[in-house]
Amino acid sequence: MMRVTVPTRMIRWAIDRSDVPEEHLHGRFRKLAEWIAGSHRPTLKQLQDFAKATHTPFGYFFLHEPPQEQVPIPDFRTIADEPIARPSPNLLDTIYLCQQRQEWYREYARSVGEAPVKLIGSARRSDDVASTAERIRAALGFNLDQRRRMRTWTEALRSFVEQADNLGILAMVSGIVGSNTHRPLDPDEFRGFALADPLAPLVFVNGADTKAAQMFTLAHELAHLWLGESGLSDASARATPDQPVERWCNQVAAELLVPLDAVRQAHRPGESLQDEMSRLARQFKVSTLVVLRRLHDAGYLTRKQLWDAYDAEVQRLQGLPRGKGGDYYLTTPARVSRRFARAVVTAAWEGRASFTEALRLLGCRKIATLRELGQSVGADIGRSVGADI
Repeated sequence: MMRVTVPTRMIRWAIDRSDVPEEHLHGRFRKLAEWIAGSHRPTLKQLQDFAKATHTPFGYFFLHEPPQEQVPIPDFRTIADEPIARPSPNLLDTIYLCQQRQEWYREYARSVGEAPVKLIGSARRSDDVASTAERIRAALGFNLDQRRRMRTWTEALRSFVEQADNLGILAMVSGIVGSNTHRPLDPDEFRGFALADPLAPLVFVNGADTKAAQMFTLAHELAHLWLGESGLSDASARATPDQPVERWCNQVAAELLVPLDAVRQAHRPGESLQDEMSRLARQFKVSTLVVLRRLHDAGYLTRKQLWDAYDAEVQRLQGLPRGKGGDYYLTTPARVSRRFARAVVTAAWEGRASFTEALRLLGCRKIATLRELGQSVGADIGRSVGADI
C-alpha cells in the first residue's frame, strides 16, 4: 500500500483553509491527528479523499510551504476599510469556474460571429451618476412602472436578470459552488463580482443573499461592466467605500434602482419611517436598506437617523427565513446564465462541443437532463449523430 509523505504544515493549512469543522474531518479520517503530528502517513487514496473533503488542489500537498492564495481579479472587499486577507476555497472555486465559463463562451461567440456588447466599457468614473444610470436603464429596458406592478421580489429579480441576458451579459445568480449543494456561499464574505469582456461580459451574484439585496448587487456589478472593469465586491447600500470605483458603482446602482427624483415624488412626509420604507421597498422592488439610503440621499433622514434605522432593520432582516431549493430547470439557468446554458447545449448538439464538456460546464450528469435543460432555455436541439447518446 503506497503511502505519501506530506509536510505536516500542509495538512494543518488545508484544514484551516477549508472552513470545514475539524471534528467532522477527524470523524472521516481516523488517522488525521497522526497525519498532523507526522507520526503516520496517508495513502495516496486517503490523501486524494482529504484533498476533496477540504476543497484543496491535490498538488498543493507536495509544496513545502502553503501558497499565498489571492483573488484573481481586483478585490474591493474590506472590513473596517482594510482588505480581506484570505479568500475561502468556495469563493476562489466560484471565480475560477466563472472564468472557465467566460473563456468557453468567448470562443463560442467568436465561432458563431456574435458582435461585441458595445456598452461594456462605455462609461467613465467622471461621468454623471444620474445620466449613467439612465443610460443603463434604457439599455436594459428597465421600466420602473412595470417593476412596481410586479408581485414579488423573485419576479422582479428574474426580470432584471433576463434584461441583462437579453443585452448579451452572462448573469449568474447562485448560492452554491457550481452545482454542489454541500458548498454554500457566504454573503458575508462577498456579494458578487464582475468579469468584464466585450464578447462575454459576466456578472455573478451571491444567491445566498436576500432577493432584495441581490437586486442591488446585480445593479452594482452591471455598473462595473459599464466601466469595463472586473472586480470582486461586497456591494452594500450602507457602505461608502474608499475605492473610487466602488463608490461610483454604488451610487450608480442606487440611482438605477431608486432614482432620487422618483423618491421625492413618492415620499409621504406624514408617514412613519417603517411604513414609508416598506411601501417604497415594495414599489421599487429593492431592499428596505436601499430605501433607507435613498431617503437619506434625498435629504429626508439625517446621518444618525439613517444608521440607527439601518442597524435596526439589519437585525430584523437577519431573523427572517430564507427560501430553499426549487425546480431544477428553473434554478439551473439562473445559476449558470440562461444565455450560457443555451449556447452550451446548442454547441453540444451541433458538434461544436463534446457532450462531456457540456455536462461539466453545466454541472449535469446525464444527457437526458442536458436535453431537458436545453429545451427549457430554448436551445437549438436538432437531430444529430450524438443526440441520442
